[in-house]
Amino acid sequence: MLTIYIDADACPVKDETYSVAKRHLLPVVVVANSPMRMPLENTIRLQVVSDGFDAADDWIVEQAGPGDIVITADILLADRCLKKGAFVLGNTGRPFTEENIGDAVASRELATEMREMGMMRGGPAPFQKKDRSEFLMQLDRAIHALKRRHKPGTPPLLPPGT
Repeated sequence: MLTIYIDADACPVKDETYSVAKRHLLPVVVVANSPMRMPLENTIRLQVVSDGFDAADDWIVEQAGPGDIVITADILLADRCLKKGAFVLGNTGRPFTEENIGDAVASRELATEMREMGMMRGGPAPFQKKDRSEFLMQLDRAIHALKRRHKPGTPPLLPPGT
């Protein structure tokens, strides 16, 4: 069954994800290093993992696979989940694909080096209303595509764009 996994650390679109998942009757697993408030829905579950480095990422990678959606802004987690066959969506609505993940990883590494050398400050642009709208549209689009492609008796699911 298609499951949505949320990398909950600083995810600004949890409520939007719950709403779309509820409309499609899909389970959501929110993965975090500490307890947090959750809606009282039987299709939404909080998975608290240890506070070890990348513990939430590791748990998501172990669970997610073809036919699942992972919501994350973490490029390295996105790369790992794509390799497992999951569809990965950034919190601004940008799908991570086999075609764009290499550039995203390289850009991340370059930005890290530039920050370490003091040549760049700050992080990503602030989350905006248009990002929320784009996220909602892309999540709904991904769910419809995955449902069409993942029917009993059909070949194994490949992430959109492959």
